[in-house]
Amino acid sequence: MKNMELLEKLCLATGVSGEEDAVRDIILEEIKPYAERVEVTPLGNVIAWRKGRNRAEKKLMLCAHMDEVGFIINNITGEGFLKFTAVGSVRPEVLTGRSVLVNGKIPGVICAKPVHLMDGGEREKAVPVDQLAIDIGASTKEEAEQVVAIGDNACFVPFFEAVGGTVKGKALDDRAGCFVLLELMKEELEYDTCFVFSVQEEIGMRGAGTAAYVVEPDAAIILEGTTAGDIAGVSPLESVCKMGSGTAVSFMDRSTIYDRAFFKRALAIGKEKEIPCQPKTASAGMNDAGVIHTAKGGARTLTLSVPCRYIHGPAAMTAESDLEATVRLTGALMEEIAGGKL
Repeated sequence: MKNMELLEKLCLATGVSGEEDAVRDIILEEIKPYAERVEVTPLGNVIAWRKGRNRAEKKLMLCAHMDEVGFIINNITGEGFLKFTAVGSVRPEVLTGRSVLVNGKIPGVICAKPVHLMDGGEREKAVPVDQLAIDIGASTKEEAEQVVAIGDNACFVPFFEAVGGTVKGKALDDRAGCFVLLELMKEELEYDTCFVFSVQEEIGMRGAGTAAYVVEPDAAIILEGTTAGDIAGVSPLESVCKMGSGTAVSFMDRSTIYDRAFFKRALAIGKEKEIPCQPKTASAGMNDAGVIHTAKGGARTLTLSVPCRYIHGPAAMTAESDLEATVRLTGALMEEIAGGKL
């Protein structure tokens, strides 16, 4: 897979929901040579129009979100520990002892009562978020307040590794989708297409709906990094999708019933063009499609996802082949949609 350097740059950037600035700066720089017109909306979405060889029969919008799950500081104790709440859906089980960055630069560790001091009942349960804190090495509240304030954000320490066809990194949900959009935007397109990099998806899909209101698309393809459950302890029937088996194509989730013709055609294109793809076999979760398909007059939608293990944690994992498949499948499908064939 080409251009792993770009995906690395995206994963190493910090972009907790509401503060996507570092990710947005990378994207704006990358699309500069290719976009005919770029708009940054008041909420922070990037809307970029890429001219194709022909005018589109159907206005198509591609969308991936820039933000990631993280934390926001909501109090500072007298001993200098930072109390926090989660921004987005983060399981308490993945937090204790994790390294984090506050404001993208101040290192810290999420702390809780040591296991040696827990009683039997405590050892069996995950520590609730409200009982955790971030330790930045400060000894007093005043010392901590010299570098941190209530309302500041924190994220898992940026991480990226690509070895032997496997990619591991922070925030593959949804830097993988952003990567796919950037790769497509650099290609010669058959039809004019709108590319949207949205904000605040992880806290309620807030950016994409406003972007769709501006663009007024006839159709939209949402690019995501989604849960691959093919891991230890999960039965094959519950795995949702499998890493290394190609793009996951959604038929339904908790916020959207996807366009049936788009869903069937995506799988058919995969078979015709020998592009690995798979149906996403659970209707769990939700993404920007939930607000795009109901914005203004509505739009036909489909979500194509890169299968990622361990999302919403400190390090997710995917396969380079799944990224490549998603670029290829999206490119083929967008041409048929924008060309009015579907």
